[in-house]
Amino acid sequence: MRDSAADPPVEERLGEALRRTDATVAVAESCTGGLVGSLLTDVPGASDYFDRSLVAYSYDSKRAMLAVEREALDEHGAVSEPVARQMAQGARDTADVTWGLATTGVAGPGGGTEEKPVGTVYVGVAYAGEWGTGESYAAVSRHEFDGTRREIKERIARRALRALLDAVEART
Repeated sequence: MRDSAADPPVEERLGEALRRTDATVAVAESCTGGLVGSLLTDVPGASDYFDRSLVAYSYDSKRAMLAVEREALDEHGAVSEPVARQMAQGARDTADVTWGLATTGVAGPGGGTEEKPVGTVYVGVAYAGEWGTGESYAAVSRHEFDGTRREIKERIARRALRALLDAVEART
């Protein structure tokens, strides 16, 4: 999913932007199962900015590894804006990095509902501002993708990288 055939893949553009801004990233993945981290590490020199990718698939792992609140999971479910936000913040804060990125969704072929059909994903992006500046934030976007399970996972992973690239570029 490139902007044009002449553009480098989003993972390369993101790597350049992170390196240029001396920023670091950690990823919390659910429905993508490590694919976001894999794409990031496909870029030579990714160790300059990539810290870790945590695959937190179950409710318990989201709570234990990322401090996602039980109430958010109970009230909204794992595939929700509040959980994506807390996953991104948890990745950012547990790794002590500049950016946290999270994916949580329904890759299919089953598991969808009328409210959250197969292909629904929430992408969370969390930024750590300097202490005392009040610039830290977390934002979440909702998307829906069609395709097979593998196609949906790939689209989610690339959309998550694009969301982070947009956020990094907006801060420069």
